Amino acid sequence: MLGKTALIDAIAGTNRGLLATEAQKQAILAAIANLEDNNPTPRPLEAKELLDGNWRLLYTTSQGILNLDRLPFCKLGQIYQCIRVETTRVYNIAEIYGFPYLEGLVSVAAKFEPVSHRRVQVKFERSIIGLQRLIEYNSPATFIQQIEAGKKFPAIDYAINNNRQQGWLDITYIDNDLRIGRGNEGNVFVLSKT
Repeated sequence: MLGKTALIDAIAGTNRGLLATEAQKQAILAAIANLEDNNPTPRPLEAKELLDGNWRLLYTTSQGILNLDRLPFCKLGQIYQCIRVETTRVYNIAEIYGFPYLEGLVSVAAKFEPVSHRRVQVKFERSIIGLQRLIEYNSPATFIQQIEAGKKFPAIDYAINNNRQQGWLDITYIDNDLRIGRGNEGNVFVLSKT
């Protein structure tokens, strides 16, 4: 699809939005709007087989995410959003790199609830921040299995009061390998299925 190619080309070289100029941001938003207008899945929450799985962040306007790259001596690695439709859970995982053996991980686990054919209410439940080697992190899938098994990690691992920490996300485009979402804070997210 030409629209997807235009979006991927516009995103290229922006390091998920960290390096995007104003002109690039406008071109990306225009390409996103074009795809959203031609969404092949108008009821994305009913397309569970498309939604379920591990997604890698390609681009965002979320400063909360992008600011992780601005921590001293740290560089933002891959960022994943792993959706488990069966259990209505979502796991956000950001890999952080810096000094050797001090690679970090920032993760938030949440529960989601569909509130329309394309919107989910998200309630954050748990945050885990620590060193990858102490957590024994090697992949999002293994890490999520450990979380779901109830493992406590040698890290900053705490429950989140989800009455105050919640938001919503509209899934505005989804196909076999690309998903676009817009959040309650006005941020846009473009992800590819891994």
